[in-house]
Amino acid sequence: MILYNITISVNTESTPEWLEYMVNDHIPSVLATGHFRDYKLCRVEGEAEGGKTFAVQYVAHSFASFDKYQKECAPGLQSDFMKKWGTKAVAFRTILPLLHEGRAEHVKTDEA
Repeated sequence: MILYNITISVNTESTPEWLEYMVNDHIPSVLATGHFRDYKLCRVEGEAEGGKTFAVQYVAHSFASFDKYQKECAPGLQSDFMKKWGTKAVAFRTILPLLHEGRAEHVKTDEA
């Protein structure tokens, strides 16, 4: 599997509108391609100068599925993103092949 990480620096004034757009429009559009099993939207600690930084992580179903997404879907989605946000939201993409994943057997909470 592939973890597709997009780190985005968003100017402070645009952050509320950008978050709404990501949750209600862009992320659902990416998931609707059928190439990813899930996503996570995170805020990166340690704010960037003049803005806030976020990471969106998608887990692709397979290498082949990710390749197909990159060739057939990503160019249009990235173009739409750039048209809407321009320099107000600058993205850096990282492709991380997933070597191993697991879950804790017993989940601890802060309350325990």
